[in-house]
Amino acid sequence: MKEMEVHQSWWAMRQVGDEKGEWSFEEKIERIHAAGFQGILGRLPSAEERTAWRQKLDAYQLRFGIEAFIHNPEEAKDYLARAVDFGVDYINAQVSTSFVTGEQAISLLTQIVEQADTAGIPFFVETHRGRITQDLLRTIAYVNQLPQLQLTIDFSHYVLAGEIHRNVADIDPYFEPLLRQTASIHGRISNGQQIQLDMNEALRHPMLNHFTRWWEQGMRHWLESASPGSFLPFVCEFGPPDYAITQHRSGAFVETSDRWQSALQMKRYAEQLWKGIKK
Repeated sequence: MKEMEVHQSWWAMRQVGDEKGEWSFEEKIERIHAAGFQGILGRLPSAEERTAWRQKLDAYQLRFGIEAFIHNPEEAKDYLARAVDFGVDYINAQVSTSFVTGEQAISLLTQIVEQADTAGIPFFVETHRGRITQDLLRTIAYVNQLPQLQLTIDFSHYVLAGEIHRNVADIDPYFEPLLRQTASIHGRISNGQQIQLDMNEALRHPMLNHFTRWWEQGMRHWLESASPGSFLPFVCEFGPPDYAITQHRSGAFVETSDRWQSALQMKRYAEQLWKGIKK
């Protein structure tokens, strides 16, 4: 059985709450579970938080992936060792900086992918601005040279960095090699000028059709190549300010959207897409 699972970004839960204030750690996890999310993408818990995290994850049977920020093989080795020790289900890596290019980038990616394979933990490199994958054409070169490289597809970064909002379909041939390496998807829609749209706006925006097409392609490629028993994490990732748009009101910057409701809407949308793929 190969299935997509919808996970919620823990980063996206920052400053999320109601009229009483930001929800507590416990309430956030309880709401994630109650909403039907099957996992959380967060950070490795500190020593002080480790027990609380493990108890909640086990109690609600939630998968747990972590974000890793890796600049060299030593950092990769440390993340992998601690991830295995905690029982992490997968690692989403933002690797190095955009100034690492060419053979240096290939060498770094090769080493960390080999370490992850040895550790036996799913390891995905995110298509992210300001990282080794900043440049679309460079990232295509990486996957051409490293067919074992598995990607977290977050094309909002490329749409924003490249102002891709005109003649969008012309970009599809460039995205296709990356979509063939889909191992995870981050659910967020950019309009080419802003990194994330509120879901109410996104559902009416022309870019929705393009992101839908890319996500469906990634899902199909994953379904064709994944091993039995694998899962595809689709992570709803509506970031807090300054990702979220704000307005200055009464001396404070206030978000103009409800990120929790956007996450719930994105979850339903992703599940609908997957249902169509599985038919």
